[in-house]
This record gives sequence, C-alpha cells and structure tokens, in this order.
Amino acid sequence: MNSNEARVALNTGLAILGLVALRLIAAAFTPITFDEAYYWMWSKHLAGGYYDHPPMVAVVIRLGTLIAGDTEFGVRLVSILLALPMSWAIYQAAAILFGSRRVAASSAILLNVTLMAAVGTMIVTPDAPLLVASSLLLFALAKVLQTGHGVWWLAVGAAAGCALLSKYTALFFGPAILIWLVAVPKLRHWLISPWLYLGGLVALVLFAPVILWNAGHHWVSFIKQMGRARIEDFHPVYIAELIPTQIAFATPLVWILGAMGLYALFRRRAGALPARVLVNMMFWVIVAYFVWHSLHARVEANWFAPVYPAFAIAAAVAAHLVEWEPRWQRLVDFCRRWALPGGVLMFVLLVVQADTGALSGYRRDATVRSVGIGWRETADGIEAVRARIGATCVLAPDYGTTAWLAFHLPKGTCVVQHGQRIRWINLPEPDAAQLAGKLLYVYEARLGDAPYLKDRFARVERVGEVQRKRGPLLIETYALDLLDGPKVEVLERSPPPEAR
Repeated sequence: MNSNEARVALNTGLAILGLVALRLIAAAFTPITFDEAYYWMWSKHLAGGYYDHPPMVAVVIRLGTLIAGDTEFGVRLVSILLALPMSWAIYQAAAILFGSRRVAASSAILLNVTLMAAVGTMIVTPDAPLLVASSLLLFALAKVLQTGHGVWWLAVGAAAGCALLSKYTALFFGPAILIWLVAVPKLRHWLISPWLYLGGLVALVLFAPVILWNAGHHWVSFIKQMGRARIEDFHPVYIAELIPTQIAFATPLVWILGAMGLYALFRRRAGALPARVLVNMMFWVIVAYFVWHSLHARVEANWFAPVYPAFAIAAAVAAHLVEWEPRWQRLVDFCRRWALPGGVLMFVLLVVQADTGALSGYRRDATVRSVGIGWRETADGIEAVRARIGATCVLAPDYGTTAWLAFHLPKGTCVVQHGQRIRWINLPEPDAAQLAGKLLYVYEARLGDAPYLKDRFARVERVGEVQRKRGPLLIETYALDLLDGPKVEVLERSPPPEAR
C-alpha cells in the first residue's frame, strides 16, 4: 500500500468512526422502540430460536446490556459497533473485486451513510447482524476468487451461517452463490470440490440450533416466515411502494449511484466477469424474491438489508470506474461529493423528528408508533396505579405494549401478554400466585372495552387512564382496568395458526 492508498484508508476509517460515534450519541437519547424492547426480553432468556426470528439479535443485545446495562444505550451498543467489522469487510471485498482502494473506500462510506445501515444498526433489529454477515460473506467470496484456495469456503460457510442465525432471508444467498459459480466458467470447478460442500456443512452446523428449536416447537418460526412466499390474494399495488421506500432508505444520492452502478455492471462497463456477476447475484436474487412477495403483500423497507453491501459496491463503481457522458458525469460527481453530508443530514433530521416531533410541527408521523417517546413518563403513571391497587401482575394485549412495559416498569415487575403465548415460549411462566391476585390490564383506550375481559373475571373496574405524549402531541391514551377473581385461566393457551 503506497502513501496515497494509506491516506485514503486512514480517511475512510476516520469517517466511519465519526459516523459510529454519531450513532452512539443518538442511541443514548432516542427512546427504545417496541421491537427493540421485545428483542431485549428475548435476550434475557437466550435460546436456539424464537417465534419471529433466529437468535442473533438477542445475542447482540445481551452482549450490549452486559457492558452498558438495561438502557437504550446498552441495548444498542454492540449493534452500532458491528458497523466496524461490516465496514472493514466491505472495504476489503470491494478492493479485491475491483482492484481499487478508492472504490473500496467509497463502498464502505456509502454503505454507512445509507439510512439502512445508519438507522438499521442504531435501532436494533435482526437486520443489523444480517448486514454485517452479508458484508463478511461478500469478503469471503472475494477471497475465494482472489486466492483460489478452497479453505476460504469455510469462511463463506461461517458468514452464511451467521447470516442465517440473523434472519431467514439469508437463505437466498445459497442460490445467488450457485448462480455465480455456474455463470463464471473459471469458477465451475468449485461445484465438484469438497471445499464448497464443507462450507455448506459449516453453515448448517451453525444454523442447527434454529432447526432443532423449530423441530421442538411445531416448526412455527419456519412456517410463519417462509409461508409469506405463498400468493393467496393478488395485490400488485404493493410493487409501487418498493422504489420510493428504497430511495429513502438508501438516501437519494446513494440510490442514484447504486442504480447507475448496477446498470454499468450489467452493461459490462466496469470490472471483470466474476466481480460483475457476484455483485449482481448478491443483489438481484433477493430483490427478485421481494418483487414476487409484493404481488400479494407489503414489503417492509428494511427487508432489503442484505442487498445493501452489494449495492454500495455498485454505487462506488459508478462513482470511480465508469466513464460517463458529460451530463451523467456531472450527476455522478454531485452525488459522490454530497452523499456523505446528505446522508448524515437525513439521519440527524430523522433522529430529531423521532425524539421531538418539532420538524412536523408536533403533528403525528410514522415514528410515533414504533419509537417509545413518552413511555418513561407513561410507565411511571402505570406503576403508580399498580402500586395503589396492589396488583401483582400487569397484563397487556399485544407484544409491543408488553415489551415496553417490561422495559420501563421497575425491574422484577410481573408483565405478561395474555395471548400469543408462543411469543414467550422461551421465557419462564409467571408465578401462579401472581396471576391469582389482582391484575392491572393496560390497553389502548381507543379500542373501547377490551373483549378479553368479558366473562373472564368476577370484577372488572376502570381505575385510571394514562397518556403517552411527544411534546404537545397526544400519541395514545391507555386504559387501566383492575381485574380480580378470574373465572377461567388468565392466559390463553390456544396454539398459533402455524401449529394448528
């Protein structure tokens, strides 16, 4: 590495450290989301699998809270720090595939400035470890290409196994890798090499705890997630949502570069055949599935997370390796120059809006549903009522409310979702004595009288209401009902649809 390349690498590292530091600051001040609180509850009882996802997100949160405690910062700490190995892996992968340190540096920075990576590592979901595993997988595949050494297939298997432990979407990497091997003549010999299959065995061994957990729980997680591929009702209107949401999550300037880079790679305007095919397959195989999925159901924007490492490399290729016509070159130069400050600005504005609501004039927006702004004060009001009536346990109707209550109420408080017990199958059951005493039922008042209460308790009495607010905006009003004298079992034990 010459002095110029060393300077590029140093500047890249400093830029990424700055972005990580910004996320750490934002994480300390942004209230926890209901999904994060839900996964935090998982992390207290680690298992081979859970109803919704594999266990990696719970492991990530557990490591963070061991370091920084059961706080928003602790929940998010390790997830944010995972951006460092993610950035290293994508830097190395791009340098190997396209032989340019500038492409490598831009790939790492452009990936980090996307909201998918910035918000996706700060708000802890299964997508955070999946992003890291996807980047490491690209790196390992690039090493297979560079060295020709079969032992690197073991690293491919390890990265794929970690991706599978993060989210089931990683299953699509298998077909993507096979298409790559078939499409590139000089790589076809790996199809009869034992190293390829040893790598697959490594991935299977790592994924085995998830398989065993599902085998012991009626395969509910597999059926829940993989059953989404089945088209029952044709609603192609959801396709129209795909591009706008991805422009936002990629940030507009990075999205333009990425789209131009994919076009250039398709037209063979940059890179050797193995590199072009690898980037395309790691992007298009998963995108093709989600286009299929959108024919019948909404595709959430964060589901595209595993394609973003390849997309960032494509964006860097457009920025540095392709000779564009003058008008297109001006667009590329503008995007390359302003992608970093533009991405940082979008991230800061999003955090400010979620935390304060000031940018929308304190009106309701999409963030108030999931970000738990105001929940600390709401929980204080709920705890005051619970203590006053002597309730031994707090019940909630959904997993989000249950998780927020568990996170914000005093440690050790009995908090239970009365239904969907499969979600909590890894957690210990509440003590029977706690459920036999007075219960406090917390639910959104706008839903009216809770149907759960009818004919189930001898005494049902409204004992209070509490509000959740963001500044002057009233987000929700929670009704607090005293339940006493259960006539039937408090917790509903009906199996989930997947197990019937």
